[in-house]
Amino acid sequence: MLSVHHSDDLGPTSPQQVHISVVGGDQMRISWITESDSEPLVKYGRTPGVYDLSSSGTTHSYRYLLYKSGQIHDVIIGSLKPNTVYYYQCGSDSTREFSFKTPPTQFPITFSIVGDLGQTGWTNSTLQHIQASNYDLLLLPGDLSYADYQQNLWDSFGRVVEPLASQRPWMVTQGNHEIEKIPVRHPESFKAYNARWRMPFEESGSDSNLYYSFDVAGVHVLMLASYTDFDPESAQYRWLQADLAKVDREKTPWVFALTHVPWYNSNTAHQGEGDEMKEAMEELLYQSRVDAVFSGHVHAYERFTRVYRGKADNCGPVYITIGDGGNREGLASKYLDPKPEMSLFREASFGHGQLEVVNQTHTKWSWNRNDENAATESDAVWLKSLFSEEACRKM
Repeated sequence: MLSVHHSDDLGPTSPQQVHISVVGGDQMRISWITESDSEPLVKYGRTPGVYDLSSSGTTHSYRYLLYKSGQIHDVIIGSLKPNTVYYYQCGSDSTREFSFKTPPTQFPITFSIVGDLGQTGWTNSTLQHIQASNYDLLLLPGDLSYADYQQNLWDSFGRVVEPLASQRPWMVTQGNHEIEKIPVRHPESFKAYNARWRMPFEESGSDSNLYYSFDVAGVHVLMLASYTDFDPESAQYRWLQADLAKVDREKTPWVFALTHVPWYNSNTAHQGEGDEMKEAMEELLYQSRVDAVFSGHVHAYERFTRVYRGKADNCGPVYITIGDGGNREGLASKYLDPKPEMSLFREASFGHGQLEVVNQTHTKWSWNRNDENAATESDAVWLKSLFSEEACRKM
């Protein structure tokens, strides 16, 4: 039973669910799905309709219960010029032309950050506000489609995000709604997620698509996995330790981390669920002077001060919960009372974040509530790079 359910105006070899992701350096991965067999080929160039470059890649599919996916194509293209618009076509179908803009290689650079996206009316509002912003790259800390075993919802999610995800790189990590493990029948976790959203894990020395890192325009981004082993003996911990040891703050003065489950959280929802991972990995992030940690899972927004081991610490990361993208489960509207002093702003509303890395020393973070027609900047703060703070430099 093939279950892609393409739109009426798309043929069996028409590309759909197109999304792009940075691979490293000057390359980009183009991913898309077709209902029937099609060549994994991307033609591209810097003029609409003129494709003087091409790359080929790989094709695969997967089965899940009665569902059989379409043909999933992955093609890496490059070398690409920074901050440049490219036009491209996927496969042999010439009816759809897409375009994307490559990220810059130097400051400034702007990230959109949103977790727990789903595919609801609130999702559409969030995506409209993100699209209206001037962002270079999107970071998503888990819970993408909320398919929860219903694989056709992965397809509908791919179509919902395609207008944005085909134009700017989307870098994602997994959440609990990506696990989709069924004992005996489907013991393999993250099957759909790994098949559909391949990230540059191998390029960062990771052995798992669930955790990886990448550099872009003076920023080192860590994408961590809340739902695989993270204890000091685990592959993820050893990879993180090695990855952080290689970071050159002269080249990437900013380091940000994303993980699905928050390590600091004053919402009653999911209280304490990140404690084990925090216990295992907080010291690594602190000693490496990670500037901020962004999480999802809790369907609300919250910003903490710089924290280490449960106390305010000028050399610790800022912790931000941004799991308010628009999921079908609704908002997490109950908070612990009284509010901890470390929690500086918290609100249960749908929205998204913008991280504007202005230069080597200063970044503006803003949270944009989407209750109104236009995204409303409801919380904003300037962050100073820990690498630029003499008292916090690693000795």
